[in-house]
Amino acid sequence: MARERVKELGNKLINSDSLVFTFLRSAASSQTASWVDMGLSFVLFAWAHLTPFLSTAIGAVAGGIVNCIINYKFTFHADDCPWKAVMIKYIMVWVGSLLLNAFGTQALYWLLERWDWLQTLGFRPDGYFAAARLATSLIVSWAWNFVLQRNFVYRRNGFDPYAIKLVDSITPRNKEN
Repeated sequence: MARERVKELGNKLINSDSLVFTFLRSAASSQTASWVDMGLSFVLFAWAHLTPFLSTAIGAVAGGIVNCIINYKFTFHADDCPWKAVMIKYIMVWVGSLLLNAFGTQALYWLLERWDWLQTLGFRPDGYFAAARLATSLIVSWAWNFVLQRNFVYRRNGFDPYAIKLVDSITPRNKEN
């Protein structure tokens, strides 16, 4: 009996398109992509001796690619959505996420820095940054990334033909003689 329930729960976790199970798969995908991002960034900085900027940028792009692929196949079951459209829509959402995280973290840091009572509790600039970064990241992840990926990126919609045309216009074609 218990074994059947576990099997049923596992099947739902993998296959159900309900909000809860999709969100759990999204969290797993995000975590995997974050490990790729951070791990590769560290390796490139520590072992390949790239600059912090370049190491971080390459890690972020690699993590984004991993996240997009896992989400396409596993999280959102988007096999019926053209990959060219997914790629363009994902990049749009990813750039938006980057900007929201950067500006949101800066704005929240600025706000926290001005609350003198936080210093009396022992907070310092590193703590303001950590709190601002974490809070912003969670809000952007849930309210922007998940919502747009679930309802726009990995779903067929009217934007897809334009995204496909964009990809086709910038990719080389085989010319037959």
